Amino acid sequence: MNGAGRRWTPAALLALGILLTRSVNTQQRLPLRRPLAEVVPQTLDGFAGQDVALSDDARRVAGVTTYLARTYGAIPGDQTRGFTLYIGYYDRQTQGRTIHSPKNCLPGSGWAPLASGSAPLITSAGTVTVNRYLLQNGNRRALVLYWYQGRGRVAFNEYRVKWDLLRDATLKRRSDEALVRVVVPVTTTTDSAFHLAAEVAQQLIPTLYRALPS
Repeated sequence: MNGAGRRWTPAALLALGILLTRSVNTQQRLPLRRPLAEVVPQTLDGFAGQDVALSDDARRVAGVTTYLARTYGAIPGDQTRGFTLYIGYYDRQTQGRTIHSPKNCLPGSGWAPLASGSAPLITSAGTVTVNRYLLQNGNRRALVLYWYQGRGRVAFNEYRVKWDLLRDATLKRRSDEALVRVVVPVTTTTDSAFHLAAEVAQQLIPTLYRALPS
């Protein structure tokens, strides 16, 4: 690249960023095709679910359009043998109203990260990759799987998610997306907690496509 080209590159990138940001704020709202509570089974992997309501403050901070929060246990409300599920859906994302990464939210609630990475999962909708996160709070540990699902794809890489958001907002005027998070307490081994989380995720991913806009 010659000197003139290098001089113009920052300005071109800035102009592109402004264009993409404006596009994110002008796209259409896409409601769910079916309610989350209707498509997500009340019993998953042998555990019974109990709905949990977010506080008004938590919902306002998340900026979510609609959500599903449940604890699944051998006994309703039992969080020591089972898992928790959170699905937050955004019919569109705008400045100040976008999905918050669990990597930022969970440590702020007292959980310290011990390890992070990714995990491939084979589902009936195809092979996908999700985020794998191990956390600790005092003497408690938890295994977390989370991913972003919407606009026909499952994604895990935070940077790729942002790029896809800007691209689809520009080209398709769409930014609808869901954050899905499964949290399993580590009561025996990390591997057993991951096994449960993976089985739940493998069931959820194809199921959610019945609710998400096509």
